[in-house]
Amino acid sequence: MTVMLPEISPVAWEHPTDRAALNALRKIPGFDSLLRKVVGMFAERNFRMLFKASAIKVGPNQYRDIHELLTEVCSTLDTDVPQLYISQTPVVNAGAYGMDDPFIILNSSLIEISSPTEVKAVLGHEVGHIMSDHALYRTMLYILLQLVASRSPLVGSAMLPILLALLEWSRKAEVSCDRAGLLAVQDLDASLGLLANMAGGMRGRDDVNLAAFVEQSDEYRDSSGLDSYFKVMATLGQTHPFAVVRVAELRNWVDEGVYDSILAGAYARRGEEPPQSYLADIADASSLYSERAVGVFENTEKYVNKALSSFLEAWQSTMGSDDKSSG
Repeated sequence: MTVMLPEISPVAWEHPTDRAALNALRKIPGFDSLLRKVVGMFAERNFRMLFKASAIKVGPNQYRDIHELLTEVCSTLDTDVPQLYISQTPVVNAGAYGMDDPFIILNSSLIEISSPTEVKAVLGHEVGHIMSDHALYRTMLYILLQLVASRSPLVGSAMLPILLALLEWSRKAEVSCDRAGLLAVQDLDASLGLLANMAGGMRGRDDVNLAAFVEQSDEYRDSSGLDSYFKVMATLGQTHPFAVVRVAELRNWVDEGVYDSILAGAYARRGEEPPQSYLADIADASSLYSERAVGVFENTEKYVNKALSSFLEAWQSTMGSDDKSSG
């Protein structure tokens, strides 16, 4: 039986790095004014019309089973039911967009390779974005990425720092909302299976070995040295963390006992959020990521120095051999 979570606050699932990154975005000079200009230029109404024209609106008389899953998710998380659209696309993904009246886009390919419980997990994930007020910033990120793809002159070098900052925040927000998805579906295997499908699921096959994928996640997390550096560099232009990273983060959250505590009723309720300030969130996030960054760059320096030493030794050996042969 699903545990209802009345009046649950998004603070219950938000990772401190999510809140800290969003706060850092707001501190970028000119960010708020740029946000208003860009979003105002494209207008939520026009943005919604794009999907209304090119996707199917879900409701009691259209994809009723998926509408019922969304209704169950919103009942569990005690929130209003947003509008949902299904878009025909081979890209396995979903998204929540909009400002005043956010809505969800669910790609058809994701539904095709997922079980109903996995679809419920992704719907919970997207509802989590809406409840955490992520939709506004995701909308701006989507617009900027479309402008970049079209090589629009509207996106110049001045916008690059804001785009990179939005991408960094977006990756943190995904970790938060994976937790919201788990709280909505209350089935860890479904949440992890969804992430496995997003990494490499195929139509017509249901033989993904979840235990093997979790083991793969552990291998990735435990890699060090230059591999750690490459992991950081590989994600710079990504809106989402790699699926194996998300698996590790979600399992850690469950192992820490927070998930079970929330289901037992120990969670922040709307209007009763703990008085922790953004500064505290930043401190928590800074401590966590500073430790990781130091480890990455210390190991990177060690491995680079080792590689350089090996190269110099080989070069000197080769030069010595050449000198002897020429003598």
